Amino acid sequence: MRIVHVSDCYAPRVGGIESQVEDLAAHQAGLGHAVHVLTATAGDDTTSALGRYRESLTQPSGVRLHRIASPITFGLPVHPRGRALVRRALQLLEPDVVHVHAGVVSPFAYDGARAARALDLPLALTWHSMLDGVEPLVSLGSRATGWRRAPVALSAVSAVAAERVAQALGRSDVSVVPNGLDLTPWRAVAARGERAPSGSGALRVVATQRLAPRKRAVPLIRIVAEAHRRLGRDEHGEPRIRLTLAGGGPAEHAVRTEVVETGTEDVVTVLGRIPRQTLPTLYRDHDAFIAPAELEAFGIAGLEARAAGLAVVAQAETGASEYVQHERDGLLATGDEEAVAALVRLAQDRELLARIRRHNSDVPPPMGWADVIGRAERVYARAREARGLPA
Repeated sequence: MRIVHVSDCYAPRVGGIESQVEDLAAHQAGLGHAVHVLTATAGDDTTSALGRYRESLTQPSGVRLHRIASPITFGLPVHPRGRALVRRALQLLEPDVVHVHAGVVSPFAYDGARAARALDLPLALTWHSMLDGVEPLVSLGSRATGWRRAPVALSAVSAVAAERVAQALGRSDVSVVPNGLDLTPWRAVAARGERAPSGSGALRVVATQRLAPRKRAVPLIRIVAEAHRRLGRDEHGEPRIRLTLAGGGPAEHAVRTEVVETGTEDVVTVLGRIPRQTLPTLYRDHDAFIAPAELEAFGIAGLEARAAGLAVVAQAETGASEYVQHERDGLLATGDEEAVAALVRLAQDRELLARIRRHNSDVPPPMGWADVIGRAERVYARAREARGLPA
């Protein structure tokens, strides 16, 4: 099968849509498919001035990458002639299916979707973001452009995200294609069993995220500070909860300021950005993972922690519900007050914590790449059937 992925961004190992498109394409190429990626992301400065913006190259995975970037957009992953250029590329590649990966603001991805639709090509469209706050606009636009009845196979990365898409487009055929994960390094951590005992007996919590307002990095510090206040200190004056926060971003200064203002310097450790390959080692010495974001369509960091055997604390109406069942894989909260209560509960109820950790260590999450690729192939079959082609 010849598969063409269309994504605004394609900066391998950055995270989010970028890493998921890269990994999905690589696994599909490994299965023998001819896989191409069209992106508006420019290359790095090591390439020639022309090649940085317009180049085609074969990656080590076997994926053929085509950059369709523009020097006049100041590095933004958008092209003023994106639709025409993508249409021309699709005409040349003659794909069996076009898989478009979109967020709330994805002009190049939507150019790809419109181009594929204009060419009557089998089209699969996956949303990687929550539509909260923009559902009325998406609904109005879908009515005006005919997407409500278009022959396209729709999906999202979680059930909660798919529900928003279905409501916005007035369709009931939105399936779920979750983000995938190579489970091997994380399951190796889970196989080590319970973490080494802490001298103080404190609940060891870890969070790995981009330190940005949307990810709610500052509220996370407040959540942990309140949990610390409720738990108090042990007989040696040591905190009963500790947080290790890994990640960088525009809110890092605000996060460090909040640590000082809440008096949690001996409770919270801010590591800054660390290499992703070191995360399994970091998780090995912790009990629980916390994800404070409220508009998380999936949350790959939480899945990694779940695969590593940690108990996960996350918001209930987010994509974390794909891999966290309340009181089995972790604790789901509605709002910050419940998140505080969840941390306090795990710190006080060590039997509950041990039970969750045993389950997560023994049972891997169902988001390995074999499962994800199977779901993607079913979406591709729907896309082809919608065009009257054999699945």
